[in-house]
Amino acid sequence: MATIRKHRGKWQVRVRREGIVLTKTFTAKQDAGTWGRLTELRAERHELPPDMKQLSQITLADLVRRYRNEVSPSKKGADVEAAVLNAFLRHAICKKRLCDVTTADFAKYRDERLRHIKPNSLRRQLNPIQNMFKVARKDWGIPVLVNPVSALEFKAGDDQRERRVSDEEWDALLRAVEAARNPYIQPLMRLGKETGMRRSEMLRIVWKHVNLKKRELYVPPGKNNKARTIVLTQAAADILEGLRKDGPLFPITKEAVKCAWRRVRKRAGLEDEDLRFHDFRHEAISRFFEMDLSVLEVANQSGHKDARMLLRYGHAIRAKITAKLDKRRLA
Repeated sequence: MATIRKHRGKWQVRVRREGIVLTKTFTAKQDAGTWGRLTELRAERHELPPDMKQLSQITLADLVRRYRNEVSPSKKGADVEAAVLNAFLRHAICKKRLCDVTTADFAKYRDERLRHIKPNSLRRQLNPIQNMFKVARKDWGIPVLVNPVSALEFKAGDDQRERRVSDEEWDALLRAVEAARNPYIQPLMRLGKETGMRRSEMLRIVWKHVNLKKRELYVPPGKNNKARTIVLTQAAADILEGLRKDGPLFPITKEAVKCAWRRVRKRAGLEDEDLRFHDFRHEAISRFFEMDLSVLEVANQSGHKDARMLLRYGHAIRAKITAKLDKRRLA
């Protein structure tokens, strides 16, 4: 609330909001009151200018470190986000003071990074930075009134993959995995290809999540923060039945899976084939559509929160569409 006092024959009004203090002096008390009310209204709309003195004492790196240490650890993907933020901290933009950071600076950073990664990957990396500015203003009382990342524009990019795992590639992988020292990489590969589960989801499975009688598997909340129960193929049920029954069914880390997968792929002679472990998920979902499962049924299996994301799997039913169109033409 604005405070008004008489000082040396004039009326001085002071407005304090979100760490910002604005003062102005008027000859008439009525003018002071009007200015105070209008300034409060601007403060509620977050239209007041920032306290440049406070912002000049904080660098972007200071803000990123605080966010990494205080906010990121509470997230499911804390390790990944911390790695992204640590990499961002090595960039020269982090040396800038908050009073000097603009959207133009992030545009320059964007253009530089897009020479190495795709637009959607960069968007994901900048998500915690964008949220950081919101947290700084709302929770930490730092007067950052403009989020320089939210105004950043990206050219339309298409990161959709239509990569399928061919029968020849799968056979080569199965032969290669026989020599793997890690006993869990083979069942992980098989289960991913049968269920379409993400690697992180499979690593969280414990035996109480498995119901072999109903051929169902409870998948705890993961990437989209939503749990689901999927139906298992008989092959998937057999894979799970052959695993340990106490603690995690796959007691290994994400890094161990990455290392084992790279060795298997190299041994199979597929090191240069742009084949990713995540492609097993894509292969499974594509096959679900080829089995004539509905979009709703596939979404239940895959865990996609927005069924529109499944439109990228239209390639899986193109052959059926072609056959139907040909059948109509012949009729």
